[in-house]
Amino acid sequence: MGPDYERPAIALPDYPVEALDSEAAVPAEWWTLYRDATLEELVAATRANNADIRLAAAQVEEAEAVLRQARAALFPEITGGLQRSRTRVSSLTVPPPVGGFPVRPDTRLFASTNFEVDLWGRLDRASEAARASLLGSRFASDVVTLSLGSLTAQTYFGLRSLDAQLAVLQETIRTRRDSVELARARLGAGLASELDLYQAQAALSDALVQRRDTERARVLLEHQLGQLVGKLDLKLAAGDLFALPVPPTPPVGLPSMLLERRPDIRAAEQTLIAANAQIGVARAAMFPTISLTGLAGSQSAAFSDLLTSGTGIWSLGFALALPIFDAGRREAAVAQTQARRRQALASYQRSIESGFREVSDALVNLEQTGTSEADLLERLQAARNALQLSSERYEAGYSPYLEVLDAQRTANEAELAFVRNRQARLAFSVDLMKALGGGWRAQ
Repeated sequence: MGPDYERPAIALPDYPVEALDSEAAVPAEWWTLYRDATLEELVAATRANNADIRLAAAQVEEAEAVLRQARAALFPEITGGLQRSRTRVSSLTVPPPVGGFPVRPDTRLFASTNFEVDLWGRLDRASEAARASLLGSRFASDVVTLSLGSLTAQTYFGLRSLDAQLAVLQETIRTRRDSVELARARLGAGLASELDLYQAQAALSDALVQRRDTERARVLLEHQLGQLVGKLDLKLAAGDLFALPVPPTPPVGLPSMLLERRPDIRAAEQTLIAANAQIGVARAAMFPTISLTGLAGSQSAAFSDLLTSGTGIWSLGFALALPIFDAGRREAAVAQTQARRRQALASYQRSIESGFREVSDALVNLEQTGTSEADLLERLQAARNALQLSSERYEAGYSPYLEVLDAQRTANEAELAFVRNRQARLAFSVDLMKALGGGWRAQ
C-alpha cells in the first residue's frame, strides 16, 4: 500500500557540468590543506572526543535497533511457557458428584506462535521507513562531524587572529609609551604644552584597554576550543596567523551533482523517503488484519507425566480483524502522513536551495576578502609611512602632536583590519569546504 518513492524534480541553478571534478574538489581531510600540525591535532581530537559527535553516534545506534525491530516483525514470534494450576468447581453451580468435588491439578508445557500475514505490506513499509530513518541518522551524524570540524578550524583561526592582534597592540603600546616619554621630555624642555602629554597618556591607556579586551577574548576562545576538542584545560601557545596558507579556490561553475555529496541534503531526502513509506503504513491499517496462531505441547495432571504417551496437545487458528466504523480515525491518520510527506518535501527542497546559496556565498566571500587583502596591505603601508613622517615632524617641531595621534590611530586600525581580513579569508575558505561537503563520503 502507499506510493513508491521517486526522487522529486527540483529546479536547480544552471551550472556548467564540466567545470569541476567532484572527487578532486574537496579532499576527505580538508583541514590538512592549511599545513598546521596543531590544527590537525585539534580536528582529530574533536572527531574523537566531542560530546555532540558521541551523541550523534548513539542516535545512529538507536536507529539501527529500531530497524532491527521493524524487520523482526516480518517473522513469526514463538513463545514457550509452562503452566501449573489446581482447579475446584463450586458446589452451587454444579451438582456435587459422589465423594464431593475433587481438586483437579493441571500441568501444561507448550510453545505458541502468533504471526500477522502482511497482505497489504504494512510491515514492509514500516521496515522501509525504519531503514530510511537509519540512513538519515547516519547522514545527520556526518553533518555533526563536518560542522564541528569546521567550527574547530574557524575557532582556531580566530585564536591565531587574536594572537596577531595582540602582537600589533604590543607594538602600538611600545610606540605610544615612547610618545609619552617624548612629550614629557619636550614639556620639560619648554617645547610642548601639558596638552601633548595628556593626549599621549590617553592614547597609551586606550591601547592598554584594547590589549586587555583582546586577551580576554583569547581566553574565552581558548575555552570554546577546549570544549570542542573535549579538553577543558586546553592551553595553546601563540602562533602566526600569516603562516597559514589559504587553500586554492575551486573554479567558478560547480556541477549540480556535487551538492549530492552534502550529508544534510542526503539526510533530508531520507526523511522524505521515511515519510513516504509511512503513508503506506497508514493506508494498510484501513484493510483487514489476518493473524495465524498455533500452539503445541503436552498436558497432564502431574509433572512426571508431561512427556508420556498421549499427553500431546495442539491447536491451529486464525483471526480476522476488519475495521467497520472508526469515525474517520484511519482516514485522518492517512491525511497526517500525507501532510508530513509534504513537510519533508519542503524541507528537502529548502536544504538543496540552502546548499547552493552557501556555496555561492562562500565563493563570493572568499573572492572579495582575497581582493581586499591587497588594498588593506597598501593602506597599512601608507599608514605606517604617515606615522613615521608625523613622528619625525613632531620631534622637529614642524607639526602639532594631534597629527601624531591621528597617525597612530590610523596605523593601529590598519594593522588590525589587515589581520582580521586574513582571519575572515581563512574562515570563508572553511565555509567553502563545508558547503561542498568536505571530508564526507557516501557509504
